[in-house]
Amino acid sequence: MAQRNLDVYKRLLTYSRPYLRRIILAMIASLGVAATDVATAKLVQPLVDYVLNVQNLMFVNLVPVVVFSLAGVKCVSRYVQDYFMKTAGQLVVQDLRNEMYDHSINLSMRYYSKHTVGSMVSRILNDINMLQKSAADELVAMIREGLTLIGMVGLLFYNDWRLAIVAFIVLPVAVIPASQIGRRIKKYVRKSLTNMSTLTAILQESFSGIKVVKAFGTERAEKEKFHRENWNFYQRMRKVIRYDSATAPIMEALASCGFAGVLWYGVQRVMDGAITQGELMSFLAAMGMMYGPMKRLIKSNNVIQKAIGAAERVFEMLDLQPDLTDCEGAIALPRCRGHVVFDKVDFAYDDEPVLRGFSIDVPPGKMIAVVGASGAGKSTLIGLLARFYDPVAGKILIDGYDIATVTQNSLKQQIALVDQETFLFHDTLYNNIRYSNPAATDAKVEEAARLAYADEFIREMPEGYQTIIGDRGVRLSGGQRQRICIARAILRDAPILLLDEATSALDTQSESVVQKALANLMKERTTFVIAHRLSTVMHADEILVLHEGVLVEQGRHNDLLEAGGVYRRLHDMQFEDRR
Repeated sequence: MAQRNLDVYKRLLTYSRPYLRRIILAMIASLGVAATDVATAKLVQPLVDYVLNVQNLMFVNLVPVVVFSLAGVKCVSRYVQDYFMKTAGQLVVQDLRNEMYDHSINLSMRYYSKHTVGSMVSRILNDINMLQKSAADELVAMIREGLTLIGMVGLLFYNDWRLAIVAFIVLPVAVIPASQIGRRIKKYVRKSLTNMSTLTAILQESFSGIKVVKAFGTERAEKEKFHRENWNFYQRMRKVIRYDSATAPIMEALASCGFAGVLWYGVQRVMDGAITQGELMSFLAAMGMMYGPMKRLIKSNNVIQKAIGAAERVFEMLDLQPDLTDCEGAIALPRCRGHVVFDKVDFAYDDEPVLRGFSIDVPPGKMIAVVGASGAGKSTLIGLLARFYDPVAGKILIDGYDIATVTQNSLKQQIALVDQETFLFHDTLYNNIRYSNPAATDAKVEEAARLAYADEFIREMPEGYQTIIGDRGVRLSGGQRQRICIARAILRDAPILLLDEATSALDTQSESVVQKALANLMKERTTFVIAHRLSTVMHADEILVLHEGVLVEQGRHNDLLEAGGVYRRLHDMQFEDRR
């Protein structure tokens, strides 16, 4: 366990290497802090023996000068130490948080489908915040107190090695409970951070779905869920506080034993004439100043244990290898025409088959509709083409290139997606459209908006294209949000277009406008349309019918109706419902 803790902390310290100059300056300043403490303890002897006992007026006048000088050196040294060490710690935390975010955003969709957003946010914010304390403040304290402790120990043995041995009888006894307390603190910190991840997930879900919460009047249930998890978090933190709070009293009790022993033996040494009163007072002052750093070091160890508990969770996530990476020797996919081939593709989520033996050859510029019951594998098909996942078997080709052998970035440049979940950022309309092509000019953005039939309502907004639309575009209607997403896809200007039930949540009037926008978007592009409403895909060049992950029918609308198979049953069910 101790070796594992050491390995984790060593790994954490590797992030300090770029800021070694700051740390060295802080350590040099720490020597100044430690030296002034040792000098203060040492000067007790001449103060007693040559000032108080002898009453030398010259030395009396020097006392304020010495005290002020020592205080000045200590203040400057402490400022330099704290500033450089804490800024180095902040930079370490910044680098670690950046690495954590970069790594997380590179993880595949398979990972995101199994983990809550809240738990990931908690690791990036809460867990690293826990590390921040050790990376800055506690590292400063450990260096400063460690140097002070070394100086005081040296002074004790220099003054009287016999008294020093008596003083140090307490040390081995103090180490045992300190190490036990540290291990328990680390254990419960890890558990409390798990509770915090759950709390963050509850917050993220309840606030994102506040409309659903309000609509169904489930505020009370959400409050109870949050309160329950918050109580669990308190229970774990209570144990951390219990062990942390026990540190100081234990050290006080042990220190008093050592102090009593030294005082008893020291008085005898003075009475025997072996040491002077000043030497005893200097020893007692140094001993008192030594136990202070000891207590603070043990307290810092508790904080370090908390940090190690958090660091283990952070490194667990950083050590996760993305299951989708560019293969060795991956090439950049050039601008393609849009010829797409699925060749005997199988796919499964864990052990659950979703697609089996799927094959299709789509010439450039064709519109392909994919229909079927819920769970038939329609959205999975889109995800595989966008390479959110890799197939279990088979391959997918674009213009003859296996998409598993090209770079992911170049593949994404060939694809534009309009999803049924119209996600917009808390930003301006202009920036939401330009998100797909950051280099686009204002004229290009406005042209994309016109083609998406969004320009008219945008200009009616209070600040036009610079209007902030709120979280997830809350200030827009469903049809308006969808048109902004279409404008974003138009601006992408990709040869392959993926439409995943882009009109499923719209009313008739909004759908009519969005269909016109989609017609502009689909011009001269290879388009895959997933549709629930068969009326929206009647004019597709080819319709693919999926049933339980198998392609059971394909053809044009009228041909499939005449065949009287699965498509005919889906068609009749929908139009019977409408009647």
